[in-house]
Amino acid sequence: MPTMNFIERDGTVRTVEAPLGLSVLEIAHKHGIDIEGACEGSLACSTCHVIVDPAWFARLAKPTEDEEDMLDLAFGLEQTSRLGCQIVMTAELDGLSVRLPAGTRNASAL
Repeated sequence: MPTMNFIERDGTVRTVEAPLGLSVLEIAHKHGIDIEGACEGSLACSTCHVIVDPAWFARLAKPTEDEEDMLDLAFGLEQTSRLGCQIVMTAELDGLSVRLPAGTRNASAL
């Protein structure tokens, strides 16, 4: 089973099983990782924002324009920021490492 690493807000690294075909958001929820996902992965918020380890960022598919628009609303945006609902686990991503941002912003609730 592939795995991935979540670096939590306090710096704790959690390595979890990451079933192929599930999104980073789904994997986080499956393992009790603190990622909100207010829109349930429908690409309508930025609460599943994660910061991808730079060593892994180039391996991901490019974000869509819709994802980029939602990322513009994310708290603590960085160069390797992505939405967890848009990263789908593949065999090539075995070992993927993402960090949770310091906070989230749910623009849909504004």
